[in-house]
Amino acid sequence: MASKRYIKRNVNNLVFDVVEECFTMQLFKPELTEKADAIIDQAANFQDQILEKINAAKTKADFRPIQEEIEKGAIDFIQQLNGLN
Repeated sequence: MASKRYIKRNVNNLVFDVVEECFTMQLFKPELTEKADAIIDQAANFQDQILEKINAAKTKADFRPIQEEIEKGAIDFIQQLNGLN
């Protein structure tokens, strides 16, 4: 099992990458600003929810569903970003 700090770092990096990609899309395609802003809001909410769950987790068994949710969220954000093109 990874430590809480490692999982939090992964979540923060995921959200940072999503936001960075959205800003890049806004820079090169200004017509996608509203859609990109919506994805940024979703990423921020995702981060808040996951960090709450990580902080509430007490045992190793609590982290497995959180890790699966993070992976599912990453795939979802990738699909949304690909849909912006």
